[in-house]
Amino acid sequence: MSRLWTVIREELAGLHLRLLLARLVLWPLPLHVGSRVRVYILRLAGFDIGPGTLMWGTPTITGDRGLVRRLHIGAHCWLNAGVWFNAGAEIIIGDRVAIGQQAMILTQTHDLDSAARRAGALRAASVRIGAGAWLGARCLLLPGVTVGEGAVVAAGAVVAHDVAPHTMVGGVPARVLRELSPGADLGRGFDAGPGGALPVATDTASGRPDVPAA
Repeated sequence: MSRLWTVIREELAGLHLRLLLARLVLWPLPLHVGSRVRVYILRLAGFDIGPGTLMWGTPTITGDRGLVRRLHIGAHCWLNAGVWFNAGAEIIIGDRVAIGQQAMILTQTHDLDSAARRAGALRAASVRIGAGAWLGARCLLLPGVTVGEGAVVAAGAVVAHDVAPHTMVGGVPARVLRELSPGADLGRGFDAGPGGALPVATDTASGRPDVPAA
């Protein structure tokens, strides 16, 4: 009987009733519809989300018991469709952060173990994203990284190390592409409407796209 209860606990460990109810309520909403409704319902479920934040799709949120207390999203952020938060440890997102389609933020990984099973013990490390940062579509942030204030992570980048403030990174693994001047007008804007994914960084001298981040 004890073995049965152990199996039941393991099978239900990822079940979070408040999050499940929130997803059921939000399920009928099409993408790019009801961005404020999503935020309101997730707040009711217990998540810490600042004022003015918009969600164009309901994010996938995973993690152990207590995940509601580990995800913090600042004010005036916006998240596009398909964003994935693995909240095994704290995810702290500053104000005015933009997150592109299907971006993934992970806080859990496995230690490298013996040849019998290389994926060893599970461990978690928090992820922090500074105010004003921009995460491009399908980028991946690995456990323990910090993305500095005003930084840009290009689309598809895999971030395994900290990103300095006001720096643009891209590639696999992510490397520095250029330094960004704090407060400078780089010719970028945010189109938060249904047709807008994320803007493209523009070379203001030529008017040509620089490094697409979505």
